Amino acid sequence: MKKIKLFIGLILILTLALAPNAFAAKREKFGADKRHGEVKKELRTIKTSSEKFKWKMVMPWSKGLLFYDVAQHFADSVKLASGGRLDIKLFSAGELVGAMESFDAVSKGQADIGHDWPGYWKGKNEAFVAFASVPMGLDAEGYNIWLFERGGLEMMQEMYGRYNLFALPGGNVGQELGLFSNKKASKIEDFKGMRVRTAGWYMDILTNLGASVTPLPGGEVYLALERGVIDAAEFSTPAMNYPMGFDDITKYVIQPGVHQPSCQSAFFINQDSYNKLPDDLKWILDIAAKETQLWSNAWAEDLNAKAVKLFKEKVEFVRMDEASITAFAKASHEYLEGLKAKYPDVKKVMDSQDQFKADFADWREERGGIAPWPYADFAGGKHKQ
Repeated sequence: MKKIKLFIGLILILTLALAPNAFAAKREKFGADKRHGEVKKELRTIKTSSEKFKWKMVMPWSKGLLFYDVAQHFADSVKLASGGRLDIKLFSAGELVGAMESFDAVSKGQADIGHDWPGYWKGKNEAFVAFASVPMGLDAEGYNIWLFERGGLEMMQEMYGRYNLFALPGGNVGQELGLFSNKKASKIEDFKGMRVRTAGWYMDILTNLGASVTPLPGGEVYLALERGVIDAAEFSTPAMNYPMGFDDITKYVIQPGVHQPSCQSAFFINQDSYNKLPDDLKWILDIAAKETQLWSNAWAEDLNAKAVKLFKEKVEFVRMDEASITAFAKASHEYLEGLKAKYPDVKKVMDSQDQFKADFADWREERGGIAPWPYADFAGGKHKQ
């Protein structure tokens, strides 16, 4: 009897294995890697080059900022993957050109590549800010999906391309902290008359809410806070902020960082320098940028968690009430709608991001409720992010 059962089982297995559609899906395959087709075409002509290139990279950062490490990581990845054939040397702010001169320097060919926070180029085109950080906008996950799957990267490259530049995503270090302050502000009216250091679109939104805003350079923020020239300041993520020592001279951190749900950077390459590269090195740049995008977020968010614990030893974290967060969202929406009406490029990019948020909303809702809190918190009813 056992032999009969074994024989029947083997016949069944062989029948299923040999039947080509035994496990066929009722529908066609859902989704495909678009790059696969490109790779097959590239492999027909691409060859490993032997020519060597030495590039100069400029940036707004000093060596003390984590942004510099992100740029260095990219340069290291390119050098390793190319076997040293493409060697990128970093120059921090002021070593080769001034911090805010890096865009023009690369555009003109004085340097081959730069690293940035795209919002710094707001004066050239308002739409650059959308590729950096949008108040109440995309988080790191959202930027990754929008850039790589929803046409954001192509829009970024078209924007930089107007200035003789080729762009690639340059890392995302997560959500920024709110405002360091000696004023315990939790309601929207508390911001009226407050003297605040910030930059980008947040500067204009806070001004509309009655604050007095100044875009001080990072190196001047500590002294301005210490001397009472400003009442509050934001600069960057917890890990970026910690070395700056704001917790030594303030009592509170006003949360959440509604102005920058994430902080996205870009690498921008002189188009002529890029065109001179053989195809295999162009692919290495592309893949190294993606690797840097992935690594930077994991690395920075781990550091952010550690920095917040250190901050909490000295300052109190104050959360804006829900009504104030909603009021800020409304003020941000009205401001952005005004920009869209005035600037076609802003409308194009922001409409794309807004459509992505709308398309993603169902999945965001359905996957909610299982945020990875520690067990005691989750069991106590803390489920959502």
